[in-house]
Amino acid sequence: MMIRPMKWWDLDEVLAIEQQVFGPTAWPPESYWGELARPDRYYVVADAGEVIGYAGLWLVPPDADVQTIAVAPDAQGGGLGRQLLDHLVAVARERGCRRLQLEVRADNDAAIALYTKAGFGLVRRRDRYYPDFSDALVMGSEL
Repeated sequence: MMIRPMKWWDLDEVLAIEQQVFGPTAWPPESYWGELARPDRYYVVADAGEVIGYAGLWLVPPDADVQTIAVAPDAQGGGLGRQLLDHLVAVARERGCRRLQLEVRADNDAAIALYTKAGFGLVRRRDRYYPDFSDALVMGSEL
């Protein structure tokens, strides 16, 4: 498995994982096309002969924001989410960022545990943040 930059030809596989992982709150294809076109964004895929995960970052030094991290359901539980997060942290540091934030569904215990183990702390709660009106936790880390 290698982590490499996301390309437009990865989007069919990325969108399939997006739908499996995020369901009704999944990003539409247009969102990814827009993200890939922006110079202040950085997206990668975990490639194991097929895309099994992906992650994205918004870089505005000295700050960065994790836009997304997702691992295909059949690849979850093996540490890939942490590898993707660690990769984003390393890139943010390399690009001169000193702080990293993200939003996570308040009911996503597995993701919250991942971020907490990686050194992220609670910044604030955003009520009714997602399109389905579920709450988000904003978590942050100094780099």
